[in-house]
Amino acid sequence: MIKVIPLSSLVKVFSDTEPTQKAFDRLSCMRNEKVQLQVAFCSSEDSEININAKSDFGDCLNMYWVEEIYSKNPVHTLQDDYTLRKKSGYFPELLRPLDGVFIAKAGKWNSVWIEIIPKTAYKVGENKINVSFASGENIEKAEFTIEVIGADLPEQTLINTNWFHSDCIAVHYGIEVFSDKYWEYVQNFLQVAHDYGMNMVLTPLFTPPLDTKIGGERPTVQLVDVDLTNGVYSFDFTKLDKWIAMCDDIGIKYLELSHFFTQWGAKKCPKIIANVNGEQKRIFGWDTKASGKEYCNFLTQFATSFKQYIKDKNIEDRVYFHVSDEPAPPQTRTYRKASNIIRELFGEYRIMDALSNIKFYKKGLVTLPVPANDHIESFIGVVPELWTYYCCVQVRGVSNKFFSMPSQRNRILGYQMYKFDVKGFLHWGYNFWFKQYSVGPVDPFVETDAGGSFPSGDSYVVYPGEDGKPLQSLRLKVFYDAFQDMRALQLLESLIGRDKTMQILEQDIEPITFAKYPHSDEWQLLTRENINQAIKNAI
Repeated sequence: MIKVIPLSSLVKVFSDTEPTQKAFDRLSCMRNEKVQLQVAFCSSEDSEININAKSDFGDCLNMYWVEEIYSKNPVHTLQDDYTLRKKSGYFPELLRPLDGVFIAKAGKWNSVWIEIIPKTAYKVGENKINVSFASGENIEKAEFTIEVIGADLPEQTLINTNWFHSDCIAVHYGIEVFSDKYWEYVQNFLQVAHDYGMNMVLTPLFTPPLDTKIGGERPTVQLVDVDLTNGVYSFDFTKLDKWIAMCDDIGIKYLELSHFFTQWGAKKCPKIIANVNGEQKRIFGWDTKASGKEYCNFLTQFATSFKQYIKDKNIEDRVYFHVSDEPAPPQTRTYRKASNIIRELFGEYRIMDALSNIKFYKKGLVTLPVPANDHIESFIGVVPELWTYYCCVQVRGVSNKFFSMPSQRNRILGYQMYKFDVKGFLHWGYNFWFKQYSVGPVDPFVETDAGGSFPSGDSYVVYPGEDGKPLQSLRLKVFYDAFQDMRALQLLESLIGRDKTMQILEQDIEPITFAKYPHSDEWQLLTRENINQAIKNAI
């Protein structure tokens, strides 16, 4: 016998537990919106189950089975109780394309993930999806009704970057950086990132000095070729041209240029390789003082060439610069020196850094601060353009997307960013398949916590599939729903105004903050339905 339960995408179905959430079989969406659903199922005996779907959406519908991935380190030590499980174990996570046949183990719960991706505008009105589960003569079905509203979500205005680590792709697949296969695989992973809301990409002018052990180095992925002859530097941007052309083909607009100084204080230089008298050598790195004359001379010459390149490419409004990631107050002196250098050389462009102490902004050391979402309150109403980020330590109250967290905690960010008019979101781990400090690679299917350093889910949202094709996590898709929620609110605001839109968003609840919001799948989904129906009534 097979038991099936239609569910929303917010439920994480564990194999050892029958879902307790109410059946979810009806929702609405816009004509151009991705839709995520699930069906949980359990067989009373070991069996081969044939799973098929019929729908009014035709070939727009895709199905996956949700594979559990083991987590040795599912939570941060300070993590709050809005958490599904805190002990090591298996968590629903990886989406594998479903070929229609599933081998079920007796008494184990599984989930089929259903995604609808618009190729053209959906048919307005009610549309049906029927999913059948057949084992021998036993057939069970789940049915969904989806109301398509005659409106389109507006284009995403939020700038979203999730740091893209091309060196991890090269190392995992054993391919040479800048080989034809490298470019092919990088484009595959970047395309999926774009498809799920990433419109800014970390662009390694020089090998990013991020999460690197002091004295160590990451594989070279430097896009700018440097030649040093008699103290004079020259620069070749051919590889950068190819990178930008790839971004253009995919649709990624913004280029987040890699940091010019090391992480956590800007004390040293990134690794920079140059052709010196016909030989490739490292000319800057951990042994080079950040504000020393040698590196300043290099940056000055680079700035002259690079600013002309930016002008020639007509990408002035697409580039964002970095100084150093996550400086803390004790590092103010070194950060100030580095910031002064970059602001003097590139002050006409946007300069951004992830940091959470408002004093760096008030002292004029950064023009575009990106505070963590558990420190953002002091920036609201102070900075003209509000951005935010989270990583491994944002675990009390605020949104995040670890294996162990409810999916609603992942998706709530869309409502929060709309309310506070957030312009940009940054995360550090799209595909960081290394141990902390990049001291070695991990198998992302097995070692999900960067060598025991971060809670599972912090360092990546995609997995390396065969032939350089990414496999996606359910967290990636749920996070994209947050962006769609934000766009739906923006659409509603354009129809009825911001005040009325906020009344619908916060109906019958306390005002939403980044740390306080209803911990409820049902509220999350009902609120989106209320937004959709208000759009329907207004058009």
